[in-house]
Amino acid sequence: MNIANSEMKLMEIIWETAPIKSGELVGLAYSRLGWKKSTVYTVIKKLQTKGAILSEDAVIRPLVSKGEVFEERSGEVLRSGYSGSLPMFLTAFLSKEKLSAAEAKELKELIDRYTEEEK
Repeated sequence: MNIANSEMKLMEIIWETAPIKSGELVGLAYSRLGWKKSTVYTVIKKLQTKGAILSEDAVIRPLVSKGEVFEERSGEVLRSGYSGSLPMFLTAFLSKEKLSAAEAKELKELIDRYTEEEK
């Protein structure tokens, strides 16, 4: 499922507030994003078509979790921009950004947790 950046903005509100009535969602999207009612309903239709949300009796619910969407998006970034290479991605990212000691520790722990055991 390929959720566009603009659709992600509405998904963030949906994940935060679900279940939410479509009218309430329109109000939140207007106050947070400056979106008009027609824009919100257009994005709702796109997200329904993609299977990301369910709109039933004017109540919106997500059908995918934030984690699932971020996992898919991160995989797409790696495959399309870095030939699937996580080290290449991290090298590019870290050449511009510095990690705090706490972030470095957290990454090391994640690497240890997800490293395959050698046989």
